[in-house]
Amino acid sequence: MSTAHTSATIAENRKAHFNYHIEERHEAGVVLEGWEIKSIREGQVQLTDGHAVIKNGELFLIGCRINALRSASTHVRPEADRTKKLLMHKAEIKRLIGKVEQKGYTLVPLNLHFKGGRVKAEIALAKGKAEHDKRDTEKKRDWEREKGRLMRHKVSSPRKDA
Repeated sequence: MSTAHTSATIAENRKAHFNYHIEERHEAGVVLEGWEIKSIREGQVQLTDGHAVIKNGELFLIGCRINALRSASTHVRPEADRTKKLLMHKAEIKRLIGKVEQKGYTLVPLNLHFKGGRVKAEIALAKGKAEHDKRDTEKKRDWEREKGRLMRHKVSSPRKDA
């Protein structure tokens, strides 16, 4: 189901909105090791190349990079690109399987955030954008930026004909 959270965001995948049309958003728990939690609290996480896959009725996060801290214990063998299991209700996963099997749909992580002391991932059912859609997105962003500049310039300069 769609989620709206008010918790602390750990990492965002800003490229997701540029590369994909977001259809649905879902929240999933993330199975992590102790050293990963410590690294996440220090902000050593990157989602840009991540994606989610469904294997044997279970959901996994691939490509999410969590860099180990230098102070990590010597008996722990940290693996930055480890595949992480995502926790969702089986019924939700089954529904996602049906959607992902449709042409062009994929599961993309949008962000990691804390919720009630636990790390949660917001994943989206998304469809890849064509190259012309990406150019349109860029044009809109540039126009919004230019409009903001014009408005600031107009407001800050006093009128001389008054």
